[in-house]
Amino acid sequence: MHVDLLIENATILTQDPARPVARNLLVHGGRILAVDADPGLVSPRRTIDAGGATLTPGFIDAHAHSVWFGLTLMETDLGAVRSLQEVYDAVAAASRGAGPDEWIVASGFSPLLLGGLQPDRDRLDQASAGRPVWIKHSSGHACTLNGAALELVARGADLAAPVDGGLVAVDAQGRPTGLLEENAMRLVQDLMLPYPQETIEQALGLASRHYLSEGITSVTDAGIAGGWIGHSRREFAAYQSARDKGLLEVRMQPMMVLDTLHPVAGHADDPAVRTLDGGIRSGLGDEWLHLGPVKIFTDGSLLGATAYMTEEYVGCPHQHGYLQMDPEELRSAALEAYRAGWSLALHAIGDHAVEHAIDIITEAQDAHGRRRMPNRIEHGGVVRPEQLDRIAEAGIVLVPQPRFITEFGDGMAGLLGPERVELSYPARSVLDRGAVLPGSSDRPVAGGRPLDVMQAFAERLTPSGAVYGAAERITPAQALAAYTTGSAAATGTADHKGMLAPGYVADIVFLSADPTAVPASALGSIDVLATMVGGTLRYGAERFSAELRFPSEEGLPAVAR
Repeated sequence: MHVDLLIENATILTQDPARPVARNLLVHGGRILAVDADPGLVSPRRTIDAGGATLTPGFIDAHAHSVWFGLTLMETDLGAVRSLQEVYDAVAAASRGAGPDEWIVASGFSPLLLGGLQPDRDRLDQASAGRPVWIKHSSGHACTLNGAALELVARGADLAAPVDGGLVAVDAQGRPTGLLEENAMRLVQDLMLPYPQETIEQALGLASRHYLSEGITSVTDAGIAGGWIGHSRREFAAYQSARDKGLLEVRMQPMMVLDTLHPVAGHADDPAVRTLDGGIRSGLGDEWLHLGPVKIFTDGSLLGATAYMTEEYVGCPHQHGYLQMDPEELRSAALEAYRAGWSLALHAIGDHAVEHAIDIITEAQDAHGRRRMPNRIEHGGVVRPEQLDRIAEAGIVLVPQPRFITEFGDGMAGLLGPERVELSYPARSVLDRGAVLPGSSDRPVAGGRPLDVMQAFAERLTPSGAVYGAAERITPAQALAAYTTGSAAATGTADHKGMLAPGYVADIVFLSADPTAVPASALGSIDVLATMVGGTLRYGAERFSAELRFPSEEGLPAVAR
């Protein structure tokens, strides 16, 4: 039998319960043809000697932001700053050589890493020599402007007017500080957006290539084309163009943001729905690019203390965070989208917001049934035990990000207090209830290298080394499962992704060590040697050059072409 590829001399962690470990596999037509086949019975066109490497299914990040991440690779990086002076220095460096009216755009700023300190608008003016400055916070739920940028915003908006679901921060004298929270960020986005389609395509290309270097073969982009998180109303078109141009080298599942949907009329007997013209809904597309659930923001950010909590934040009297929409408007819009065929992905971090999310999803499922693409709750910064029970019973997927603990855990613990830390970003409690646990990063809010996130799943250590919710630790094997079978189930693709088994896509990661056989503390030190997507080595090919048995296709049987 002629086949495209034989990979041999490997430790293959298939994630298939029927055959958990294998030594070789056959690939044909971009899919796994057989596992542990007798090499003497096939004639592979190419053979790869894995040299004893460990192979796993390609990693699936169930919640990241690809366009946003790609843009950060093009902007001034503030992710490593540890003082306000370093912020000013970075802005000054970016300003050198910039045009007199050119915006200085920076990304990755985290006030939590600076003890909550915010840049001073006047110091930013000095650093930029009067150029407008837009600093995007790593949380994605706030940004900071300098005085020059505020002046430009004020030409078209009243900064003193209240913002529904957002805040323009002011000092004791009522002067805007430059900090814009949640929906108030639209004030600057109205000036700066949309991004050109070519810029979005370039961002996707940069993100895609970076993903491959980390073993990521599939990504769900958790919010495009609308809200404060979108970059253009034509963002999905940019995805399509990027794919046509060969810029997308991994599989993508973008989520449309709720406000991209609108009422669409149908027959008089049809129910009222909220969708896209033509009745487009979740699932449109193919194995390389298809629409995911509709993304719905309920509350804000734990990093910014705007997530909606039942109890107030520690040290912040009467501060509980807030919902971003009126509760009834939120419920009505979500149900209309679900009626139209959209699966739901509700951003909910605080436990009060989680309660709203569970109520909405269960009402939708009770009325219209469950979906092949599961309904989800994104993040789960604080989830009470009885809420986890309801989530498991309803088949809802909770999508936590343990890397937040590694990067921001001390700050989060200070805001939550010890009791709520035990309820924060659960993992083992999800598995113990038989629910799906996916792997995800929320990149670029936090680092997104899957092996680092797996280590965070297993260790749950804050930057200071404190343990954050020890009872929620999981094993390295469970962490690997989260990034493979768990994420495949969460994204509605478990019938063809997440395992190395016959019929599944040949998305494969070559690793320097077995992640299930090392201490948790060593997971992040494992190297990604190569990444294969659809049977093609797209990263690390120089390490595993395939032995070519048939120099050309001439004379090959049709099945081998």
